[in-house]
Amino acid sequence: MKTKANNYAFIDSQNLNLSILSLGWKLDFARFRIYLKEKYGVTKAFLFIGYIEGNNELYISLQSAGFICIFKPTLEYKDGTTKGNCDAELVLHAMIEYPNYDKAVIITGDGDFYCLVQYLIEKEKLAGVLIPNRLRFSALLKFKQFRPFLRYMNDLEKLLAYKKKRPYEDKTS
Repeated sequence: MKTKANNYAFIDSQNLNLSILSLGWKLDFARFRIYLKEKYGVTKAFLFIGYIEGNNELYISLQSAGFICIFKPTLEYKDGTTKGNCDAELVLHAMIEYPNYDKAVIITGDGDFYCLVQYLIEKEKLAGVLIPNRLRFSALLKFKQFRPFLRYMNDLEKLLAYKKKRPYEDKTS
């Protein structure tokens, strides 16, 4: 009898979101959560995201889709930009949760996760690195030992793109 995988996903939300937008489409996070469960056996999906006051509806929808949101306070600069780098939190949570999962799925194209990916490979605890945009990701993740673990989201638009729901026709026009 085959046992079900108990894999955890650790998601760099900023890298994921900006990379997918650079491809010209928007990710449907609810469909993405189902995809992670079905394709990678992900039982828990940690989404690392900067907390911005006023985005509560977004956070609630992400949690309703099955993501465990790990928030980091953001800083707003004088030029109007907002920064909430969550890299350290992602690495820390991957290690805190280490005894609880079979394998990890890391979702990012950021080379700052090189050491985490390398460690998980050495310990045989990496299911894969899901790169949001194969055309734009860090050269640090392109090393030979990482290649067998790299997966790309470029071809997943039909499966995972957000589609605006059309209103029901109510015969009032």
